[in-house]
Amino acid sequence: MSKIVLVLATHNKGKKREYELLFKGYLIEVKGLCEFKGIPKFEEEGRTFEEIATKKAQSASRILGVPALADDSGLVVEALNGAPGIFSARYAGEHADDYQNNLKLLEEMRWKENRNATFVCSIAIARPAGQVLNYTGRCLGIILNELRGATGFGYDPLFYYPPLYRTFAQLSVEEKNRVSHRGEAMRRLKNDIKRILIWLEER
Repeated sequence: MSKIVLVLATHNKGKKREYELLFKGYLIEVKGLCEFKGIPKFEEEGRTFEEIATKKAQSASRILGVPALADDSGLVVEALNGAPGIFSARYAGEHADDYQNNLKLLEEMRWKENRNATFVCSIAIARPAGQVLNYTGRCLGIILNELRGATGFGYDPLFYYPPLYRTFAQLSVEEKNRVSHRGEAMRRLKNDIKRILIWLEER
């Protein structure tokens, strides 16, 4: 039986390695967009993480004619009515970096008593005809009033995870993967892998 090609709707090589490990041992060949020529940038359209991941996966699958996977993630803060949400990566501006986004979050949270926040990750797998499977993971935490830790990325230095008494930026990669929103979404996907393989072959 030949392998099923699954394209990741991203040019991020780190994500590609992550999904290659996830699908290791299964008849799935993971490819990134960098392996294809003339692929346009996929716009992040939608009002939720799931909608954005779904539309990116559908666009890539339709253009390339093979199954595609996309994910979208971000931070949802209760006191900020869900912000930064789907705009997490560009909270402080279109070209803002992680540090600038964190500084803006600190400023917005300066006088807030409610510090509760949730990291969310949604993964979508689409077939060329448009059908989609979705897997979402969440992780609850608290926004601190100072940066702590030097690992991770994004809002990790401000996201305190009470069960481990540390921020995400103070956890090892292995510790973070066990409890993170992305880790949960990937586990949900992996637990459904047999159904996914059958579903992909039906296309």
